[in-house]
Amino acid sequence: MIPCLQARTHSPRDPLAEALGRPLSPNEGLTEYTIVAHWPGLDYYTPDDEQRTWTSIEWAEHLEDPYLEHPFAASPDDDRRTILHLDIRLHPDDRELTGPEWAETAHRFARAAGIEAPGAAEHGWRWIAVQAQPGRLDLIANLIRLDGAWRTPPADILRRLAEEARRIEQDLNLIPARTGPTTRSAVRTAPTASAQFASVLTQLADEQAGPLATVRGLVEHTAHRIARQPGAAGTDTAHRLELIARRLYAIQQDLDTTAAHLVQARVAAAPATARNTAHRSP
Repeated sequence: MIPCLQARTHSPRDPLAEALGRPLSPNEGLTEYTIVAHWPGLDYYTPDDEQRTWTSIEWAEHLEDPYLEHPFAASPDDDRRTILHLDIRLHPDDRELTGPEWAETAHRFARAAGIEAPGAAEHGWRWIAVQAQPGRLDLIANLIRLDGAWRTPPADILRRLAEEARRIEQDLNLIPARTGPTTRSAVRTAPTASAQFASVLTQLADEQAGPLATVRGLVEHTAHRIARQPGAAGTDTAHRLELIARRLYAIQQDLDTTAAHLVQARVAAAPATARNTAHRSP
């Protein structure tokens, strides 16, 4: 399970469309099978007799409301990009999670990110969790509270998210990120060309210490700084850097998947080799 914190934006519309894997629609209703979790305050916000099956446009407007209602709310460095977007990917060989498991995962990551706090249900931060694509969960939140207060994410948010991911993997019996079933042990005990190449790919894809993760972090940091500079040129450059960061993350995912497949192919071939050796022995 790999959590990836995307660059913050002014509007939830692009993150929600990315989470759904399709454009937003004023007609398509999103049920509880897609919006698997949300901020607890929504139960107070929505009357009991109101239809909860909102369209994707309505969900985007719901997340956007605090931004529009509090035009002067901003971060300590005067940043108005209020939409936090976290996407979480399962290992390609993981089992399918149930609806309650996705919901539990969403609430745990929301607490780790600091956007869900005990006792702040009615006046907390609006967020929703979208499960619309296989093996993927998207958490989208507005950092402006209903009372206009700005929520600055914890300075160590990346560490918190990574640690929570490891705990969720253990609690839900999921495949740990970057290792896969028997990946590391197979690489250590079978120094074939495939195993060695799988080991290299695993190191490249490492989300915590891999070189691509380091480069992606620098690109995202640069995008944040450039976006705060005035002028359309800075905004365009920041957007380009954000797209580069997303492509780097996709490359990490592809490398991790390829490494897992290489190891699995090696493990599957091992029994056949053992049988052939036993046949030749006297």
